[in-house]
Amino acid sequence: MPIVRRAYVAAVLMWAMTLPLATYAATRVHATTATHLYAFIAYTIGSLVCHQKPDRSFHLWATRMPVCARCTGIYLGAVAGILLRSAKAARSTLLLASLPTIATLVFEWITGVTPSNTVRFAAGLPLGMVVSWLVVEYT
Repeated sequence: MPIVRRAYVAAVLMWAMTLPLATYAATRVHATTATHLYAFIAYTIGSLVCHQKPDRSFHLWATRMPVCARCTGIYLGAVAGILLRSAKAARSTLLLASLPTIATLVFEWITGVTPSNTVRFAAGLPLGMVVSWLVVEYT
């Protein structure tokens, strides 16, 4: 496996594990400085790629996750794409996989109504999965 592919797989898996772990770390009142720093870094990285709106995010342990529900779906979809990379049809389905995310965005922009976090998560999942599969397969 080429180094770019290994680095991508490692980063995807590490970030997917970081999302719930950082959320948990953020809830620990008497945790070590390192634990709080870990949570701070994860939430800071999350803020670079996500709006982090509380009402559009999943909450674990009564705490908002580092990214919104849609981003969580994309990142967990990326993990699924790595695991399911043998699906040769993935390349041809990239456009189809992006349609749920595009549909939720267009719906939100046109109506001003925000779909539920579950809908946004589910919409992001296929896109993350197919993009991840393509990166792993072709790098």
